[in-house]
Amino acid sequence: MTTTPKWRLVLIGGVVAGAIDMAYAIAFWAIKANLPATRILQSVAAGLLGESSFKGGWRTAILGLLLHVFIAISMAFAYYEAAKRLPALHSHPVVFGALYGGALYFFMNWIVIPLSATSRGSPDPLWIG
Repeated sequence: MTTTPKWRLVLIGGVVAGAIDMAYAIAFWAIKANLPATRILQSVAAGLLGESSFKGGWRTAILGLLLHVFIAISMAFAYYEAAKRLPALHSHPVVFGALYGGALYFFMNWIVIPLSATSRGSPDPLWIG
């Protein structure tokens, strides 16, 4: 019996988390504001390209998807590396994973996005309403 290399599990975890997150965002904004999937994906690319990402069609939408997946894989890898050094992260993954997810939400929305080339995004707190 062979075991799956840990880097492959981290990669799969990042891709799955990124896919679920993006599917949620696409569904949410389709319902809330009737926005197409391309617009949501382009909004990720806008962090790198600014407003010009919305004029790039599917090319910038694909770039946004690739960036989103890369970020999700990076986040999964960071948790994996931290869990190797902090046993509590490994022994209580649900609790610390949820805390990590919350920390990432605030980090992305209060540090990364404001420092990126994109506009601020939705004024709705936590996009509720």
